[in-house]
Amino acid sequence: MAFLLGVDTGGTYTDAVVLDEVADTVVASAKALTSRPDLAIGVGAAMDAALVQSGVSASDIAMVSLSTTLATNALVEGQGGKIALVFIGFDAAELGRAGLEDALRGDPVIRLAGGHGHSGGEVAPLDLNALRKAVSALDGGITGFAVAASFATRNPAHEIAARDLIRELTGKPVTCSHELSSALGGPKRALTAVLNARLIGMIDGLIGACEGHLQRLGIDARLMVVRGDGALVSATMAREKPIETILSGPAASIAGAQWLTGETDALVSDIGGTTTDVCLLQDGRPKIDPAGARVGPYRTMVEAVAMRTTGLGGDSEVRVVDGLDGGLRLGPRRLMPVSLLAHDFPDLVHGVLDRALAVDVPPADGGQFVVPLWDALPDGLDARENTVAQRLLDGPRRLGDAVTTRMENPALERLVTRGMVMRVGVTPSDAAHVLGRVDAWDAQAATKALTLFARRRTGGGDRLALSAEALSKMIVYQLTAQTVDCLLEAAFDEDPRAWGVSPDVLARHPLTKAGLDRHQGIVRTHLSLGVPVIGLGASAPSYYGAVGERLNTPTILPEHAGVANAIGAVVGQVAMQASGTVTSPSAGRFIVHLADGTEQFTDVQSALTRLEEALTAQASKQARDAGVEEIRLTTDRDVKEAMIENQPMFIEATLRVTAQGRPRIAMG
Repeated sequence: MAFLLGVDTGGTYTDAVVLDEVADTVVASAKALTSRPDLAIGVGAAMDAALVQSGVSASDIAMVSLSTTLATNALVEGQGGKIALVFIGFDAAELGRAGLEDALRGDPVIRLAGGHGHSGGEVAPLDLNALRKAVSALDGGITGFAVAASFATRNPAHEIAARDLIRELTGKPVTCSHELSSALGGPKRALTAVLNARLIGMIDGLIGACEGHLQRLGIDARLMVVRGDGALVSATMAREKPIETILSGPAASIAGAQWLTGETDALVSDIGGTTTDVCLLQDGRPKIDPAGARVGPYRTMVEAVAMRTTGLGGDSEVRVVDGLDGGLRLGPRRLMPVSLLAHDFPDLVHGVLDRALAVDVPPADGGQFVVPLWDALPDGLDARENTVAQRLLDGPRRLGDAVTTRMENPALERLVTRGMVMRVGVTPSDAAHVLGRVDAWDAQAATKALTLFARRRTGGGDRLALSAEALSKMIVYQLTAQTVDCLLEAAFDEDPRAWGVSPDVLARHPLTKAGLDRHQGIVRTHLSLGVPVIGLGASAPSYYGAVGERLNTPTILPEHAGVANAIGAVVGQVAMQASGTVTSPSAGRFIVHLADGTEQFTDVQSALTRLEEALTAQASKQARDAGVEEIRLTTDRDVKEAMIENQPMFIEATLRVTAQGRPRIAMG
């Protein structure tokens, strides 16, 4: 018999499922809290529980596949390691394009002369001595490097030379932009490389945790990772290109939703701890975003499912809206729920909450805490960051004890941004505990924290709510309203009608609201979705019934909806892609741009044949390395020509070869 083990690591939970490959059924599923900083604890607990429940032995596991939202969550929350960008052959003004400067967040940039032109010829020599000096002068807090050179997709020589020198000097991970995309657009390629470099440590740690526990269990099976377009890749490739795992979890959830429900057309909405991810399932397949994956404010060059990712989840921060009427807004930042911290540190949390509740005017930080996410004090901290960190050496603290002056608030935020510490506060998960919808953690602590929060005042001077229960209902209502907005935005965006107004405006338009209300007056309105909503995520049953009612559409909450990502992780296929370009800088001269350099031909057909052969070999090797034996090859050609005196003139051609198939399953 052959069984498959699927694992999904999210911001709050790590899920594991065991599937029977022959019977095509779920044998067992389990959840464990995602553990930080040591991810191995949560991964191991989820695997162990699923295997015990299934009764399947380690020798019968034929394949393990991993999906994760960690990369997506990190980009949404602006987290990740400190990196340095090596920017070759670009003007300083190019840093202001494609959101690159914002993504750098003040991290160092090394600008060097060099780069190539459109045809692949060198524009200026690369100054490796300058690179050597600049790298040697960087501080010890750098976790990785991103290298982007002008027209590196036409000739990657300068990126490769810079990468080799940096590895020699530092031994740290280096991401080259040409390895992530074959498309033009230097700043956008640089952005993608920067984000990739930030994520390497995080994804490497997750894969290492999974591999380590598999070894301890005696499971000798291939480990695959879900890519952002839903395809499976080897763990080795995922380590090198972690940016390709953004939207990995959502992509797996789409595959899981289709497998669980059999629906071919639906809006799939997956609510996690940090984000809500919405994607259109059409003709049984998710749509792919042709412009590259967008996560948070960043548009990358990574091909992924056309997913709308919003910072809205069960662990979203609850904020009071400024203004006379007050009101609530959820997200985009994720907090650790108070009820969860109290589950692990009851004396600390209940002591702080009881003291705050005992006074008429509770402290401004009432119900807020800070939790360190390190095993040892991190390197590369400035003076104020170090001061805050020192106070957390013994574990979680009340926010007011961790940060004692306003001058230290920015230091705390920098530590949060780098994923070194986490803030704790009131979340929808706490509200669900108060209302009795969930009982996983400490409901009494949640009630105390929401009682404190309810005492806050609106801009008009009124109390926010009269009780913890009343506030909890307000939070759940707000979560429903923001989820409806997410789904409407996706629906308007995917609808073929040219509305002439952006989806976010349409979703909140008064006529849209009137249609949902089924207004009946002189004007009669009705609006509903034309496809059902499939609700996924552990908390979906708590919220999505009301979402479907508001949208006047059926809501499908499948069995095992809480582990759909882990299911989707093992039902996908490997799909390896290789892309390349042929250009013609002058008549009778055709240049093939390959990963290791350029080759020249005198006729276009020979150039195209050589490129296709090289790409086929590259994609096929990657597929075989990922365990595919029966490879299916497809080639897409995009040939650009211009008519000159009624004769076609070749301009440029881009080829993409895809090698796909199901990874080999080792039968036990």
